[in-house]
Amino acid sequence: MTVVAAVDPGRRKCGLAVVCSEEGILFRQIVLREDLVEAARRMLQEYSPVEILVGGSTGSREVVAELQAALDRRVCVVDESHTTERARMRYFQDHPPRGLWRLIPWGLRVPPVPWDDYAAVVMVEDYFNAVSREGSGETRGSPPDSKQEGPGSGPARKMSGRSKG
Repeated sequence: MTVVAAVDPGRRKCGLAVVCSEEGILFRQIVLREDLVEAARRMLQEYSPVEILVGGSTGSREVVAELQAALDRRVCVVDESHTTERARMRYFQDHPPRGLWRLIPWGLRVPPVPWDDYAAVVMVEDYFNAVSREGSGETRGSPPDSKQEGPGSGPARKMSGRSKG
């Protein structure tokens, strides 16, 4: 059983998620950017993830620096290309439209609430898929190494996902 945390960084708000390889989503939250470090501390204390992933786009440098300084943990920066679009789909898997909203095509549906936490979930799911492919010896489509930030940096996986256009 592997538990991994992820942060979808943004300028004003960040999505947080903790996902277990066997139990699925354990925690999802959207926090204001200024509350990120404290929320991450609580998340780490409660769930003790083996890895912390941070999406490598909007505001990630500052987020990585802050998390490393405050938490004294290594952070793995991952590719979050297209995670926003996939997170929107993931949101509707968990919250299916009702009534007439079911008739709206998938591409036109927009969740009624922010879904940054689902972008973090998608990043962790991509991580688990990449680890699974590596473990099975599958080479086709295996992600290349990602950038490691912090002390003890070693090889890690670069995840593909979707980003906020």
